[in-house]
Amino acid sequence: MPTIFFYGPKLEKEKKRELVRSFTKKASELTGIDEAAFVVYLRNSDPEDVGVGGELLEDRHKKQ
Repeated sequence: MPTIFFYGPKLEKEKKRELVRSFTKKASELTGIDEAAFVVYLRNSDPEDVGVGGELLEDRHKKQ
């Protein structure tokens, strides 16, 4: 059972549906595994919970 994890910003339900459809379709095309076998997990990641280049993503956004 192939599994795809996506960590990203909070999304509206329709955007989540599209991500799941898109990830599943493309992964199936590239691997030859039936779409029905894929499991996709969407996880919210707040900028205060993500570090990039040694600093919180929230802090990096403030600088831009």
